[in-house]
Amino acid sequence: MENRILIVEDDLEIADLLKINMKDLNATVECLHDGRSALDKALANDYDLILLDLSIPIMNGVEVCRELRKVKNTPLIMVTAKSEEIDKVVGLELGADDYITKPFSIRELKARAKAVMRRSEKTASTTSEKAELDFGELKLNIEMRRVTLNGHKVELSPKEFELLVLLANHPGRSYSRSELLDIIWGYNFSGYEHTVNSHVNRLRAKIEPDMSHPIYVLTTWGIGYRFNEEI
Repeated sequence: MENRILIVEDDLEIADLLKINMKDLNATVECLHDGRSALDKALANDYDLILLDLSIPIMNGVEVCRELRKVKNTPLIMVTAKSEEIDKVVGLELGADDYITKPFSIRELKARAKAVMRRSEKTASTTSEKAELDFGELKLNIEMRRVTLNGHKVELSPKEFELLVLLANHPGRSYSRSELLDIIWGYNFSGYEHTVNSHVNRLRAKIEPDMSHPIYVLTTWGIGYRFNEEI
């Protein structure tokens, strides 16, 4: 089955170059040139990958990623001419799966695109071992991507949800920050362990009665995080 890839790039020459080369990944490829159209298209369709330029008109890449992640977890690579550390951090915090800076080699981009799509398939199978998880007051419906606490729906970002499901599927199993980066975010984020920390903190703020004494997502000192095996 062919992959579906959406390219969002306002430089028409670059967009054409990307389109030609992404077709090599057994994909049908669409190109759009502004953020508003891209967001509408991404929300209305299911893509295997979105290549999203940061500096696009009408709605920039950061805004598109932020709005898309409220609803869908489509694999997404941010493409930008900017190289500042803050841009990478913003992209990862918003839920980008990878980040590549212009100028880049087509060979590298293809490799990253393949890796992100493979990882998306792997994560889906890894995090869906059970259709539902019940921890008393905290309940997870994997298929519906729904989390409730004391009967009330908890609004989680896609990455927060993936983290919770991964940990909750393996109570007592400690994951290092680098492992979580590899499984949830990808292979190329060494040095971004703070991304895991910030997501865990936001997740705890939404599901823990007392963040200073968590009962669900626990810290394994010197290693990383685990889900409480005694619930």
